[in-house]
Amino acid sequence: MRIKHFYTRVSIILILGVFSLTTYGQGVINPAAKDDDVEIGVVEHLDEYLPDSISLVNENGELVWLADIIDKPTIINFVYYRCPGICSPLMEAVAGVMDKSELVPGEDYQVLTISFDPRETIDLGIRKKTNYLNLMNNKDKVEQAKTGWLFFVSDSASIVKATNATGFKYKKTGNDFLHAASLTVTSPEGKITRYLNGMYFLPFEWKMAIVEASKGQSG
Repeated sequence: MRIKHFYTRVSIILILGVFSLTTYGQGVINPAAKDDDVEIGVVEHLDEYLPDSISLVNENGELVWLADIIDKPTIINFVYYRCPGICSPLMEAVAGVMDKSELVPGEDYQVLTISFDPRETIDLGIRKKTNYLNLMNNKDKVEQAKTGWLFFVSDSASIVKATNATGFKYKKTGNDFLHAASLTVTSPEGKITRYLNGMYFLPFEWKMAIVEASKGQSG
């Protein structure tokens, strides 16, 4: 009976996740689609490697390479910091599951939040980081997340490389964007091993994605 209840709960979560995406006007994930078939959403690129030529600006205002940063299981989170829609609930969900997870950010894994709006500056990213760290209740996790949850901005060329490599599809509408709620998980070698879609993450699901990524196993 417990197993049946577990799968019922998971089914409800998946249904709510899809409903949330469509309610906010965002693209629904379609793992079987090809890049050219999807305008807004996520096309999964499992077992592919991120290119070496993606540059980012870190919280110190320094130009760094994404390939140099990925040295442990890594969760990549594409947002834009001014987003009036699903970016805030998505990052709140990330903060919540990091707070509950037994794994240590900065040691067992890291989260990289990258703005896909080239107009945004890192100052705005730093303010957003402070806001989401303040949502975490575990003081130890807050301190760990200061170095284990990193925020970045980038130029348009690198943003295109990064989003194309991960299959993250979005569309500019006026000053804002339509996009999906999704996280990309990579191995320490930069191999894409899993996608976590939606705006709710179970600690067990989070842990398994990180453990599999540490082994280079695709989920």
